[in-house]
Amino acid sequence: MNTPFFASNPNITRPYALMDLDDTLFQTQRKIDAWNLPTTEPESLVCATVNKKGEPLSFMSQRQATFFNWLHASTDLIVVTARDRSEIKRVKLPFNSWQVLTHGAIILMSDGQLLSEWQQHMYDTLAPIQDKLSQLSELIKRHSANMHNDLVFAPHMDIFYDGSNESELTIYLAIKHAQKDHQILADLAKQLPVLIPDFDKHFYVHVNANNLAILPHGVHKRNAVQFLLDNYLDSQRPSFGFGDSLADLPFLQLLDWYGMPNHGQLHEQRHAH
Repeated sequence: MNTPFFASNPNITRPYALMDLDDTLFQTQRKIDAWNLPTTEPESLVCATVNKKGEPLSFMSQRQATFFNWLHASTDLIVVTARDRSEIKRVKLPFNSWQVLTHGAIILMSDGQLLSEWQQHMYDTLAPIQDKLSQLSELIKRHSANMHNDLVFAPHMDIFYDGSNESELTIYLAIKHAQKDHQILADLAKQLPVLIPDFDKHFYVHVNANNLAILPHGVHKRNAVQFLLDNYLDSQRPSFGFGDSLADLPFLQLLDWYGMPNHGQLHEQRHAH
């Protein structure tokens, strides 16, 4: 068998780029300063997201904007984010392919519609643990009230269909600290399995800076990406991705190539080892 040598081909097959958003493609001014990112002079910044009032919140450096422009023009850019359906609307970037949202609980098709097959699957995953999630909410609210420690608690919910019924289900619980005391969140993450019986059986915790998420095992970016790769993406086409946090690593490892920005949680962990 004669294996041919490489010959360049003018017909470009677009790879899939599966991208985490926050702290990978853009970040807040506070993080720009903390990470001392290059090409972030005020005149170089590009607004990437707005807050609930519509004011600029996160920014791309000139290099990040150039990188995003290249991705947008030459790949099928698939968003893989913890942001939910309302939070993604505050990202002011053009997306026109699949979107994996809410830590993997939601998949939107390129036309912005919910992928019904995944909706059904997530309904079956989330419906049985709604009681557990509400008990967990109560416990944490009581715990934080006793501690007086400025925890800001938010359940994330969405509408799911099981073919006949439409229900609003809680997907996961998010906790932030009002004064951005990351240590209090890190300590709470360690206490949860002790405070709550059978915690590890049903839930896992992801902490990154001022975000603590309590997630059911069935909700994971990796699960949603695996589903897309198995059922909807063209297996002949190459895939690569980037993410900044430990929670991104499992989905990134499904791809042909992956990387991380030279700042943030994954990068720091690599240095620590």
